[in-house]
Amino acid sequence: MMPMEEKVDLESDEEIPFSASATRKKVHPFDSEINIASHVDMSKSWILKRIQMGPLRSIYIVLIKAKINMLLPFGPLAILLHYLTGKHGLVFLLSMLGITPLAERLGYVTEQLAFYTGPTVGGLLNATFGNATEMIISIYALKSGMIRVVQQSLLGSILSNMLLVLGCAFFSGGIANHQKVQVFNKAAALVNSGLLLMAVMGIMFPAVLHFTHTEVHFGKSEMALSRFSSCIMLIAYGSYLFFQLKSQPNLYSPVDELQGGVNDPEDSDDEEVPEITQWETIGWLAILTLWISILSGYLVDAIQGASDSLNMPVAFISVILLPIVGNAAEHASAIMFAMKDKLDITIGVAIGSSTQISMFVIPFCVVVGWCMGQPMDLNFQLFETATLFISVLVVAFMLQVHD
Repeated sequence: MMPMEEKVDLESDEEIPFSASATRKKVHPFDSEINIASHVDMSKSWILKRIQMGPLRSIYIVLIKAKINMLLPFGPLAILLHYLTGKHGLVFLLSMLGITPLAERLGYVTEQLAFYTGPTVGGLLNATFGNATEMIISIYALKSGMIRVVQQSLLGSILSNMLLVLGCAFFSGGIANHQKVQVFNKAAALVNSGLLLMAVMGIMFPAVLHFTHTEVHFGKSEMALSRFSSCIMLIAYGSYLFFQLKSQPNLYSPVDELQGGVNDPEDSDDEEVPEITQWETIGWLAILTLWISILSGYLVDAIQGASDSLNMPVAFISVILLPIVGNAAEHASAIMFAMKDKLDITIGVAIGSSTQISMFVIPFCVVVGWCMGQPMDLNFQLFETATLFISVLVVAFMLQVHD
């Protein structure tokens, strides 16, 4: 126990940290450590207050808070190595690592903007920016005339979402929730699988026309059919968005709400609120899109060199590696939601993303190639088209079997 005088001195020192030296002589030896700790706490609280104010808070949330942002420095490093060394393999790998967190952050900012725009405009934003990374990489590849890279990368995105992500999500969710049967909204899943079948039909016709040698004008009929089918698919996807957001929004309600179940208290506590302001989201949307565009240019330029230096086929890079760039964060989130017994969100991420790419991104690239004068068509070659057709059939039947 300390004497009363020393207690009074201690309290005065805590209130006035920079007190006179005469007063400090009476302080207990351990009081200096207490003062240092109080100064550290004050500095921490000052930093937190500064972070909570204006742009600093926005920078912290978008660029620092998420753990995946540790990969952000690889982007500038890839650009630096491109000009200093010319090692295409290393530039390609670093560009991939640099784009991966940018794709995840772009999806996050789009979701934040949807809080302010409402469900209709938010759905349109998700449709546009949900696969913005794939679209940007595809446009740069189209400008370089790498049409097969565009076709194979988009095909790889569809297959990875439908087979790898959905399979891993169902497997992980089944293990994590082995004591009960997981359920999902069958009606919404069937609408997505039906759209996938329609997209496969649009992609199959040009390939069948090419390989049966039934074209009236060789090459021209196939291109005309591809462009016509792309326009029809874009109109159909726009109709699907209207159906989802305006006409029948209740069809996409979670199963618990449809069955009249009571929400868990944890879910009510976890109601999402926007973390950044509307103008900040618009600014970050522009910044992230611009940065992804810059890195995509270096990524596409390094594909052929990376294929030669790494002894890796361009087809493997296009079908396997490039889809990982834009979908890695979505893959992880789909598996996490399945483990939390939220299969509706899992299917929305996996099947919904495949629907976006097949019904929106692929026809969009055909139209953009048309405007650029590039012969981008829907002829994905026989093997790729058959693989896509069988994969969509398997997923569609699997979703229909579910009760």
